[in-house]
Formats: sequence, C-alpha cells, structure tokens
Amino acid sequence: MTAPVADSLRVNGATLHYEVRGSGPLLLLIPGGTGGAAAFDGVVDHLAATHTVVTYDPRGMARSTLDDPAAEQHVAEHADDALRLLDLLSPDAPARVFGTSSGAIVALHLLSTRPDRVERVVAHEPPVVEVLPDVAAHRAWLARVRETFRTQGLMPAMSVFATGLKEDGEATAPEAELRLPPRAAARAERTMAGLPYFVGRIVPSFMAYAPDVHRMSSLTDRLVLARGRDSAGELPCRAAAFLAGRLGVPFQHFPGGHVGLTTHPVEYGEALEASFRTPIRA
Repeated sequence: MTAPVADSLRVNGATLHYEVRGSGPLLLLIPGGTGGAAAFDGVVDHLAATHTVVTYDPRGMARSTLDDPAAEQHVAEHADDALRLLDLLSPDAPARVFGTSSGAIVALHLLSTRPDRVERVVAHEPPVVEVLPDVAAHRAWLARVRETFRTQGLMPAMSVFATGLKEDGEATAPEAELRLPPRAAARAERTMAGLPYFVGRIVPSFMAYAPDVHRMSSLTDRLVLARGRDSAGELPCRAAAFLAGRLGVPFQHFPGGHVGLTTHPVEYGEALEASFRTPIRA
C-alpha cells in the first residue's frame, strides 16, 4: 500500500488525524461506524491512481482526539470537520466526497449545507431512518439500544442494535460497521476501543438525523445514492432506498452488503471510482 502523507488539523473541540495519497481531483472518504482512515486500506491505492485521496479518523475515533472526551456528538459538527478538510486541501475547487453508513449521513449534511464545496457526493447506505414511514418503531428500537447500553453494557447493546438492522429481526453478529476487520491485531484493538463511543454517542445522534429532503431535491445533479447488492431488506439499505425514491434519484449497486468495503475491497474500489466518472441520470 502506498505510504500516505499524514498530518493533523485543529477543528472546534478536536484534533483530526488525516492522510493524503495520490494526485488529481480531491476525493474525501468519510468512514462509518468505528472505522477511521484504515477502513479504506483496501481501496485507497486504486482510488489514488486517479485522485488525491484524503482519509481521516472522525473526531473521537482512533487518532482524532476530543478536547472533552465526554462531549456529545452531532452530525453538523462532523460535517463541519469534513468541510475544514476540504477548505484546507482543496480551497479553490469543489471536491468529490464519499461516505458510507454514518459517514454517508455526514456527506449528505455537507452537501445540503455547503453544496458550493462539493462537486459530487456518493452516499453508500446512509441509515436515515427518520425518512421511513415506520420511523416510530425505529425510534423505539434506538431507545432500547440506549437503555440496554446504560443498564447492561456494550455487548448486549450491540446485540439489540444488530437485531434492529436485520430485515427479519434475527439477532446476528452486528454486521453494520461492528464486524471486526480481518486485519492486524492493532487495528482490531482500535475497532473494539471505539465501540462504546460509537454505540453510546454516534448511533443515538446520527440515526436521529433527518435529512433536508427539500434542500437536497435541488441538488440531485451531484448526488449518487448507493446500496450493497446483498443488502436488500436491511435497515440502512431500506432507508437509503426510501430517500432515493423521495428525491427521484437512481440507486447505484455496490459489491457485497453494508460492509462491502471490507468484504469486497477490489470490486468496491472499482465501483466507487466509476461512480465519480459516470454521468448522473436523474
């Protein structure tokens, strides 16, 4: 893998660790779940052949530290972090942005609030459950996740979380962003270390996020919504599909399921690169 140029950026209430590779148009990759820059290890070299690729650890995860470790987390603040990276690394031109899962929610908010800084956003399965007609049931499920985490701890809360993500409600290993990546032990340890933060502060805030559908309806010429080919019926895919229907934009299919970035990295990287050079058809 190509060695990155690594640096840090001070933002409001945090210090972000970021890495830059390649040359060409700027492409900012926003990870989901407990993923940081390392989440894109399997695709970054392919993308860096045609882009200046920026990966980073979101605030509070891995090497991006919070000034106040107990601070509440908000989508708008995470999107502002992404904006600060764009302002630093592509000050004179709009950039390309990819986000997956909770990172896709960040990318959607960035597009809605600062479309002048974004050439195109590719959002893979943003779990925007607030757009769903049965949102009340999902709010109750998220409340159970929070209460289970408070009263029983991390692993029981992860089980409740994973159950709610599946179409049939069957408890399985928490596939959406919580499956340990099959990489080095140090990376696995970082994943585990980030789970309490993710379940306790990212999940409740991000999955309560309601996208500005009216605003986004005027920006569909620069938005691609994507789903995993194996994700049919799962909650993040269903929410993203409903949003695509509301906006009248087509769905692009990526290899694998919600974590296809991990399970099918070569094919996923090819699909992602193609999504930035294929004209958007509304």
